[in-house]
Amino acid sequence: MAYIQGNPGEIREIARYEVRPEALEEVLVAIHEFVAYLQSNEPGALRYEVWQEDKHPTRFVHLFVWRDEEANRIHGQSAAVKEFAGILYPKCIAPVEFIK
Repeated sequence: MAYIQGNPGEIREIARYEVRPEALEEVLVAIHEFVAYLQSNEPGALRYEVWQEDKHPTRFVHLFVWRDEEANRIHGQSAAVKEFAGILYPKCIAPVEFIK
């Protein structure tokens, strides 16, 4: 079986989670601010999208592609990630699931 591959060195991941309904508006604001920060400040983020389910609007998937391990490391250590996680994680029904 052939596997779908991106460019050599790229890091491809998704993150899935569900938030409590009463936290939805606050989380949406945080998502918009976080994505705007990424687009302006992290050139190693080749792609970063957030999808919200139609039928279950408290469920989200983040799809991201990093240029390389260094871009992923820089992102993971940024103050913006710590701030976003500080808002998001306490409002999730279960831990965020990250899949490479």
